[in-house]
Amino acid sequence: MFSFKRMYTSICCSSIIEDISRRAQKMVEKINHSRTSDQKVMDSFEEKLLEKVREMCQQMKGHMYTVYEENSDEMQVKLQELSEVLESCTKLNNELLEANRALACLREGLAITQKEP
Repeated sequence: MFSFKRMYTSICCSSIIEDISRRAQKMVEKINHSRTSDQKVMDSFEEKLLEKVREMCQQMKGHMYTVYEENSDEMQVKLQELSEVLESCTKLNNELLEANRALACLREGLAITQKEP
C-alpha cells in the first residue's frame, strides 16, 4: 500500500538532504576560495619579504665595502709608516756595522802600536 504521508516525508527528507548537500558544497567552495586567497596573500608577502631582504643585503654589502675601503686606506698609511721605520732601522743597522768595523780597526791599530815599543 502506498501512503501519501510516507511519500510526503520522503520528498521532504529528500529536499532537506539536497539543501544540506548544496550548503555543504557552497561551504567547501567558500573554504577553497579562502585557501586560494590565503595562498595568494602568502605568495605576495613572501615576494615582498624576499625583496626587502635583498635590499637589506645590498645595503649591508655596500656598508661592508665602505668599511673595507676605509680599513684599506688606514692599513696603507700604517704599512707606509712601517716601511719607513724599517728603512730607518736598516740604515741605523748599517751605520752600527760601519761603526763596529771602525772600532775593530781602531782596536787592531791600538793593539799593533802597543806591541811595537
